[in-house]
Amino acid sequence: MSAPAVIRIHPADDIVIACRQLLPGTVLHQEGVTVASMVPPGHKVAVRAIAEGAPVRRYNQIIGFARQAIAPGQHVHTHNLAMGDFARDYASGSDAHATAMATDVATFDGIVRADGRIATRNYIGILTSVNCSATVARAIADHFRREIHPEALAPYPNVDGVVALTHGAGCATDSDGENLRVLRRTLAGYARHPNFAAVLVVGLGCETNQIDGLLAEPGLSTLADGPCLHSFNIQDTGGTAKTVARGIGVVQALLEDANRVTRTPVPARHLMVGLQCGGSDGYSGITANPALGAAVDLLVAQGGTAILSETPEIYGAEHLLTRRAVSAAVADRLVARIHWWESYTARNAGSMDNNPSAGNKAGGLTTILEKSLGAVAKSGTTNLVDVVEFAEAVRAHGLVFMDTPGYDPVSATGQVAGGANLICFTTGRGSAYGCAPSPSLKLSTNNALWQRQSEDIDINCGDILDGDATIASKGAEIFRLMLETASGRRTRSEQHGYGQNEFVPWALGAVM
Repeated sequence: MSAPAVIRIHPADDIVIACRQLLPGTVLHQEGVTVASMVPPGHKVAVRAIAEGAPVRRYNQIIGFARQAIAPGQHVHTHNLAMGDFARDYASGSDAHATAMATDVATFDGIVRADGRIATRNYIGILTSVNCSATVARAIADHFRREIHPEALAPYPNVDGVVALTHGAGCATDSDGENLRVLRRTLAGYARHPNFAAVLVVGLGCETNQIDGLLAEPGLSTLADGPCLHSFNIQDTGGTAKTVARGIGVVQALLEDANRVTRTPVPARHLMVGLQCGGSDGYSGITANPALGAAVDLLVAQGGTAILSETPEIYGAEHLLTRRAVSAAVADRLVARIHWWESYTARNAGSMDNNPSAGNKAGGLTTILEKSLGAVAKSGTTNLVDVVEFAEAVRAHGLVFMDTPGYDPVSATGQVAGGANLICFTTGRGSAYGCAPSPSLKLSTNNALWQRQSEDIDINCGDILDGDATIASKGAEIFRLMLETASGRRTRSEQHGYGQNEFVPWALGAVM
């Protein structure tokens, strides 16, 4: 089935979305308008006269205000649409409703750790307390890289790999400040992550982020007393070469136990999925994001958890989430994070409308309001059960919001630290991304991206535009792929080796 010329999302919308390039003179018969100028795929066409200063609606929600009078058939984009202030009705809990739980129990083949935690992958991780130990950590991991030394892990087929997750922080910061607290919370979340069979922490020795301070984080003292968490400093060990050799020896000793794992069927309620979108386009809110939302509804119905994040990219759509909050307290926590971001950007001489990116705009998105409304579709339709801070451990089951930046590597780092054992990442432009130790599924929003970059994409949602799939059928397909991936099926990003460079803790505060 061929795609229609345009798609209308809601009867009250002032615009429709081009499903292909529209030339001047193209008649949109259902809308009763003639296209006035060339409109690229994914971009907007006005279907009624819009007065200067009037709100413009998509999804029956305000996406901006007309910079000038807009006639029917005109291309609507940055030249004639702009941000503007308007009141949002948060109506806390007005749309909250009981979730219909599934009667059939879906399962995946997970790895059950000795303490009952459920893993989807089986890595050995090397973390660093500070940037100064990053080179040593990478050298240790490189000794076990299959593409460099294929023989190193050959005897251990059940080990997915040895990965070094390094960062550029850990010193020159307030020893009692928020920046260090967030870094330690992030590192601790990774050290506790079930996808790591064991973890080695390498420090320098004189940094602000002392390893002893890191190990005082919740849940790490027990691990530090056992065989699965090891740590040492370069200065205490005697320098770079000796530390690399010591690290290789520690990892080698850990491999035998790590390889003993087996996979066994476990209920899908043990899945915690981080939701991401990057390189978004005008189709993101029509195809991949709502399809992922349908999959999230299926996951939540099984008792599983989904983490929506990227606070600057729900800006202008947060009222759709507060309406689904299970309590006024949950809604208030979300609104408080929005206000924090308004203050944060203002004191840094920024704006909440510093988004969309150049690629987003080329794909048809005009304002952050429009981008946010499409991004929220990833969350599905179930209740918002909790709001947590960046990298905070997620305890609730259901839809949870985690406060993170919109920058995908930072956002997903927080989600994994919070416990996400799978990431689902929608893209309209072709983002390159992976997220060790949690596998990352990539979903394309349009057929052109799928045809151009299918080696990077796990599932195509562009066939929704053609009418060859529905939101519901694609959601079911995504949910099945979630279970298969959690059972060990390797994603495209894993096949390409993505995951180590995308560990980016959120850097807050001054670098001193």
